[in-house]
Amino acid sequence: MSKLHQGLTNPALMLRALARWGNRVAFSGYGGSFTYAQCWDLVGRYQAVMQGAGASRGQRIALLNANRAEAWLANIAAQGLGLCATSLHPLGAYEDQQFILEDAAIDYLFVDAENYLERGAELVVATPRLQKTFTLGPAAYGLDIRAAADDAGAVSPVILCQPDDDGMLGYTGGTTGKSKGAMRRHHSFVAMTNAVMADFEWPEDIVYLAVAPISHVGGTKIPPTLLRGGRVHMHHGFNPEAVLNDIGMERISATLLVPTMVNMLLDQPKLDSADLSSLELLMYGAAPMSPTRLLEGLERIGPVFCQLYGQTEGYPLTVLRKGDHNKDDPDLFAACGHPCTSVQVALLDEDGNEVPVGEVGEICAQAPQVMDEYWQRPEQTAETLANGWLHTGDMAFADERGFLYIVDRKKDMIITGGFNVFPREIEDVLTTDQNVAMAAVIGVPDDKWGEAVKAVVIPRPGAEIDVDALIQRVRDAKGAVQAPKSVDIVEEIPLTPLGKPDKKALRETYWAGQGRRVG
Repeated sequence: MSKLHQGLTNPALMLRALARWGNRVAFSGYGGSFTYAQCWDLVGRYQAVMQGAGASRGQRIALLNANRAEAWLANIAAQGLGLCATSLHPLGAYEDQQFILEDAAIDYLFVDAENYLERGAELVVATPRLQKTFTLGPAAYGLDIRAAADDAGAVSPVILCQPDDDGMLGYTGGTTGKSKGAMRRHHSFVAMTNAVMADFEWPEDIVYLAVAPISHVGGTKIPPTLLRGGRVHMHHGFNPEAVLNDIGMERISATLLVPTMVNMLLDQPKLDSADLSSLELLMYGAAPMSPTRLLEGLERIGPVFCQLYGQTEGYPLTVLRKGDHNKDDPDLFAACGHPCTSVQVALLDEDGNEVPVGEVGEICAQAPQVMDEYWQRPEQTAETLANGWLHTGDMAFADERGFLYIVDRKKDMIITGGFNVFPREIEDVLTTDQNVAMAAVIGVPDDKWGEAVKAVVIPRPGAEIDVDALIQRVRDAKGAVQAPKSVDIVEEIPLTPLGKPDKKALRETYWAGQGRRVG
């Protein structure tokens, strides 16, 4: 690639924004208030600390943090030095986080010690390959980057990375169990930001409420906000009453919520008395949303809803705009959107041929914001990016206007409350109970969570199963998100000809009468 066509890196783009808006407030809420100029200064100081600890281009850093400006700025600082950044899910299980540290060959760890002090200690002990741990706040096992930045003095930020450098390694999961790292080089990361800016209906004055984890999709809305000179207001955790209060008090104009959060807002008694007059854009996605509840949201919150569709490997891919949420055209409520301007979408059959309008095929996409590869997984990379297309694993049909309607997932992944849950991992835990002969895990319709995790189990002969203990077993092993919301004890589970649990047949038992399953 010639230098003429290389383009920008993510930290270069962000530092340009931080330099532009000076004394405007860039971040507020949880973790403190920072102006753009203060953010620019902190990036330089953090880089000085990281370089002093030996950090250099080509190395890797993982970050475990709550929603707070200092963690986001540390990420930018590391990327500017040429490090590839990996965010650990703040609600993730210890085993999953530790696996990522090893799989991604992480050199440095950043821990928000004010929120994850003990988990950070566990990860440090279990990961001897770490060269250094930076902590936000004092901790016995790391260097307090906040205190060290104060000692470093003012220093200008630097950009040592190049557009083709590894920029972000985001971990997704697979139904076979282990997560896969989706690698984005900087050109892909910048393309994602450009697509979010171009295809989402941002308010003129952006005050973005970051309540979903900024380690994941919630964080993709920070760059557009800062590039437009807006303000990011951080929340630590989701409290529906606090969200309603701050929309009015902070004059929030945009936010991103998963459908579970929207449902909880609708169930909040103070909703109808809340001041939502400033809210212009409520983005939702990552999970199915009941059309009934969506209609309720339009009536009680307003015509501010915008649905996003994409995945770790490629985001965004489609958008269902505010104008598409038309109460007079409710069929569109079941759509996942229309392709973004930078995205070419095709619905392909098993032979790679495009299916006719109205017929179901796999959503496949070509776009500059598609990942470059799966980290150290060439066979899975070749399969997912076969023939130059990102194969999403989502099955859908298109109408005559080009709107896409997801009908099922090619694999058995469950999306509950906006989080991805993989049945195999839960089944492996369930069958460690000596009373369980066989287990199958599926997602079932749920008004609150979109989908709820349900375990269907067969007891061993003569055994009795303690349902509460079984749920707690999963909670202890995998975390609260993966723990089944319910367990059904049955005499048999439908099987495929190969003797495997027939998930499709099992799901039909619970989804019957629910209409089309939307992913």
